[in-house]
Amino acid sequence: MMRWIKSGAPWIWLCSCAVSLSMIALIGALLLLVGQGVRYFWPHDVYLLTLTDNTQVIGEIYSRKTINTGESQTPTQSLLIKHGNREIEMRDFRTLDATAVLKEEALDDLIVLERKRNGNAYGFLVGLLENGQLIHGNDIQLALKERIQRITTINAKIHSLQKVEIGHINHQLTQLERSRKSLSETSKDYSRTIAEQAKLTEKSQEYNQQLLTLRASLSRDTLMLRDMHQRTYSLPLSDIVDAWQPNSMNIFEKSWQFCLQVWKFLSDSPREGNTEGGVFPAIFGTVLMVLLMSVIVMPLGVIAAIYLHEYAGNSLLTRLIRIAVVNLAGVPSIVYGVFGLGFFVYMIGGSIDQLFYSDMLPSPTFGSPGVLWSALTLALLTLPVVIVTTEEGLSKIPSLLRNGSMALGATKAETLRRIILPMAVPAMMTGLILSIARAAGETAPLMLVGVVKSAPVLPIDGIFPYLHLERKFMHLGFEIYDMAFQSPNVEAARPLVFATALLLVVVVLGLNLTAMVIRHRLREKYKMMSL
Repeated sequence: MMRWIKSGAPWIWLCSCAVSLSMIALIGALLLLVGQGVRYFWPHDVYLLTLTDNTQVIGEIYSRKTINTGESQTPTQSLLIKHGNREIEMRDFRTLDATAVLKEEALDDLIVLERKRNGNAYGFLVGLLENGQLIHGNDIQLALKERIQRITTINAKIHSLQKVEIGHINHQLTQLERSRKSLSETSKDYSRTIAEQAKLTEKSQEYNQQLLTLRASLSRDTLMLRDMHQRTYSLPLSDIVDAWQPNSMNIFEKSWQFCLQVWKFLSDSPREGNTEGGVFPAIFGTVLMVLLMSVIVMPLGVIAAIYLHEYAGNSLLTRLIRIAVVNLAGVPSIVYGVFGLGFFVYMIGGSIDQLFYSDMLPSPTFGSPGVLWSALTLALLTLPVVIVTTEEGLSKIPSLLRNGSMALGATKAETLRRIILPMAVPAMMTGLILSIARAAGETAPLMLVGVVKSAPVLPIDGIFPYLHLERKFMHLGFEIYDMAFQSPNVEAARPLVFATALLLVVVVLGLNLTAMVIRHRLREKYKMMSL
């Protein structure tokens, strides 16, 4: 036994067991996210449940749980039902004892309505009204789909008018107002500015009138729905996003509906306090922030590593700097958030406002949290990782290459630029990969320097300079935190928590895989230089 222990075999087995447990835990976490996240988009069957007290419940059976009440009693089963119709029932979910259910029926004509407000609605489609008149026809489902598509088209026009045409006019009016304040009332430029403002105001009124006309057309159609209490009530069709009858759909139709739901999740904005809708603004904000962070941290980290390894030598000051860099990697992330809020936002951003946006004060422009300050804060947080990995890559390059290059007449700068840096690029990319993996999942510092629950506009649009780094943004990590702990409707938001967490993992993997592909190509390109 002692000979076996001294041979080192136990440590090999211990390491292999640790790696196996880590892989099992990772695969288990991914399977949990996939299982709980993907099921949110699948069109589940809807049941009409008849209870022992002669009442009825319509909804999806979310889960069936067996409850052990005691040794002498037989286990009972409870059903978690999502019955929707929140504005009437005042809740989305209801728990039923299985013994209280007399009959479960999956009727083909049961319909699911996805709405902008108050969650899903379940019931029986009674009819459609157009300007108060009942629409007659054999295929009422086709008529419903056509009208939902019409409303989607109108909403797209309204969004374009508000964000593009009217948004551009409001931006031009703001710029003209700023220039007008700096002009004398007797100058020709002042009169020209007033005239341009009048033209833009008149054009804005025309667009607003078009908006009123489009919004009025949204209220034309109404849907009549009969709920579980046998009551028929009307729903404005403008509040309905989609409608389907899952009980009458085959596997291919359900798969198509599943793909549509996934696409809406990826491309739409959130609704109902982030408990419904999509996460596109959060995806965009996460990717933009990580890309900005990468652009900032890579030059700073690489330059610092080159100085420490190639020029600074091994003095006491250099050793202290290396110790400080390593210790910075262990500082809690929230401390970086506090530093970013005080230094980047209040000090640097406030100074920029005083110098270039004094006419906008006291409303801050750069003196408030935004995507730029978030990227700088995370760049500072991940800077030690880039410095350490780059310096390790530089230390692995043989000194013979340096000496040979300088012996042939190249200067130190030329040797560094043409020999050393190309060979160290894979190590730099490793630092970038580790930085992306950490920065994409950080939430605590971002809550102080730029991320918000709901951003009215994206940091990028069609108005010059197109990329607005002073704007606040949404982030997938904060979305998960907000839905899991701050949501007023936890049960309704729980599936979205798993789906968003799965999406965050996919985004991080995508960014990392991109960096890995670049690293592999560069490594193959410069492999021959190290031989």
